[in-house]
Amino acid sequence: MPAIEIEGLRVRRGGRLVLDGLSLAIEAGTVTGLLGPSGSGKTTLMRAIVGVQLVEAGAVGVLGVPAGAPELRSRVGYVTQAPSVYADLTVAENVAYFARLLGVPRSRVVEAIEAVGLSDRGGQVARTLSGGELSRVSLATALLNGPEILVLDEPTVGLDPVLRRDLWDLFHRLAAGGSTLLVSSHVMDEATRCDRLVLVREGRILATGSPDDVRRRSGTDDLEEAFLRLVEAP
Repeated sequence: MPAIEIEGLRVRRGGRLVLDGLSLAIEAGTVTGLLGPSGSGKTTLMRAIVGVQLVEAGAVGVLGVPAGAPELRSRVGYVTQAPSVYADLTVAENVAYFARLLGVPRSRVVEAIEAVGLSDRGGQVARTLSGGELSRVSLATALLNGPEILVLDEPTVGLDPVLRRDLWDLFHRLAAGGSTLLVSSHVMDEATRCDRLVLVREGRILATGSPDDVRRRSGTDDLEEAFLRLVEAP
């Protein structure tokens, strides 16, 4: 059974049709990249998967139950583009606070902070952090209870190349441990780091498959050129 199954999903926001009959299956234990230009519907799709988006039609199943079901709260992690941290707490205090809410051991706080490369920032107040560092604190809180599914909305924005590489290494380690990751991006060079790709534009899926599948379908070795060809195809 796929970790995530979507059938005929239609979502309208502000009177505009954002997702138009979208259907998709995401395999368990993979890093799937959700790629497309800004405004293509990536965030709306992710909100539907975690169960916080009103839908007009269709169905979204997550781990065999409807998206947003109470039993998924401890099994699905979600990191939004806007950091979900308290500005007046330190990095360690933020992560410890969410650990208490989740009822996970204190040892998980240190592990989560180390995983996102912020061990040297544990005592720093969140309001003094950069945007990329704040995003990593949010990611640390999402990792605390070892979610089976991790939904990440542009988690590498504002990070330098070394940190981006380290986070992608972390994503693949999580997938190797059995987690399913859905990672959105509008940066096409990150597509090569994914096991599977979902290319979207204007609320519709242009292509799915491995990076090699997308290259073969479009007849080019360059993924950015492949995306452009798919966009411009009749």
